[in-house]
Amino acid sequence: MNDKKVFIIAEAGVNHNGSLDMALQLIDVAADAGADAVKFQTFKAKKLVSRYASKAEYQNRNTGTAESQLEMIKKLELDEEQHMILAKRCLESGIEFMSTPFDSDSVDFLDNVVNVSRLKIPSGEITNGPILLRFAQTGKPLILSTGMSTLDEVETALGVLVFGFMNSGEKPSMGAFTEAYASNEGQAFLREKVTLLHCTTEYPAPFEEVNLKAMDTLRDKFSLPVGYSDHTMGIAVPIAAVAQGAVIIEKHFTLDRNLPGPDHKASLESGELKQMVSSIRQIELALGNGVKQPTASEIKNMAVARKSLVATREIKQGELFTEHNIAAKRPGNGISPIYYWDVLGKVATRDYSIDEMVEL
Repeated sequence: MNDKKVFIIAEAGVNHNGSLDMALQLIDVAADAGADAVKFQTFKAKKLVSRYASKAEYQNRNTGTAESQLEMIKKLELDEEQHMILAKRCLESGIEFMSTPFDSDSVDFLDNVVNVSRLKIPSGEITNGPILLRFAQTGKPLILSTGMSTLDEVETALGVLVFGFMNSGEKPSMGAFTEAYASNEGQAFLREKVTLLHCTTEYPAPFEEVNLKAMDTLRDKFSLPVGYSDHTMGIAVPIAAVAQGAVIIEKHFTLDRNLPGPDHKASLESGELKQMVSSIRQIELALGNGVKQPTASEIKNMAVARKSLVATREIKQGELFTEHNIAAKRPGNGISPIYYWDVLGKVATRDYSIDEMVEL
């Protein structure tokens, strides 16, 4: 059995539609499903989106084109008091409260006021040097989502994070980031603090663009633990990601896929979330420890399923065992037929009846 459980994040995101009551219901659903954490999003719309920003294609598809991205995002903000209420409900429900911050003030709020246990860096911020630096300066464990990025971009982001972790007082620069990343101290910080998430940033993500094998590429390249943030329909892909070695699974969920809003249609409903968590826990058990040997359940079946060497006709004492008078038949608690050729030509030391196990 694996010693470490996969950390399952139920991604509520903005599927509360700006309603505190709906957000509290999402916490209850995530806790009931057995997720380890429920994650929201923390932002100030005017700091996140300019008035000229257009909506993503999937956002237009799900919410229409009548409003701008700024107008859409503004309706999905949660204020600081609401965050504290949600964090309190999580504590009472035995599930970790998480939220993804999208601006530096939100990083500070989650770090210093809510005091979250870890922080998630969204894929869209992987090239945002200033906020990456602020994430690292919290000193907290970080989950870096890598959607839309190349290996070089991931490495550059990790360099910024290392520089922030080391807190040397040196002026930030690309050269300083590279030097920090290359240092033994920096690599030790990464191993201690950072988990990478493979991700395909589309809602829903096409199965042919998931590329789960990229998890292996990230793991081999950076020698860091790797998880998977899933935006596909259904639960097959996150379950497969666990079999592929994911240590974290993040999945959007909603109270109802038919609700208005940008992310509901690519999210799981409550029963599906519970089924995903249950299936992941089963896969964890099934992965085992990698040692190839008979299990406790198999040992009791070995005699029934395997075969022994038996007499195929009556054999008299002094006769030779030959291919004409012995063969392999169940049960398997006698001489194994792997030794068939060693037994041929040996002398029977007693009489045998048909189907009686031979002895040497």
